[in-house]
Amino acid sequence: MRGRKPEPFVLHAQAQKALRQLLHEGQTPLRVARRAQILWSCAEVGQRVIVVSDKVDRNRTTVWRVCNRYRDAGLEAALYDAPRSGHPRVFSRKRAPPH
Repeated sequence: MRGRKPEPFVLHAQAQKALRQLLHEGQTPLRVARRAQILWSCAEVGQRVIVVSDKVDRNRTTVWRVCNRYRDAGLEAALYDAPRSGHPRVFSRKRAPPH
């Protein structure tokens, strides 16, 4: 294949255990499960991003971004979104319509 050789992607033993648990748990949110599947697939064979993206049916950019988040900041950052800035939405109680 053309292009750069992929950097070896290594999952630490603790991360492997956590991913295995998340993937076999029935209550994992879909977004987190998909990111866990991406990390597991990348570490499984150490394949190129394009091969992993086809295998997990995700965009190449998504696969690349999740793997880089893991390398830079660890498992939590790769699986979960960072808190958003700004004031959280506030929902008021339902009011009776005016007469």
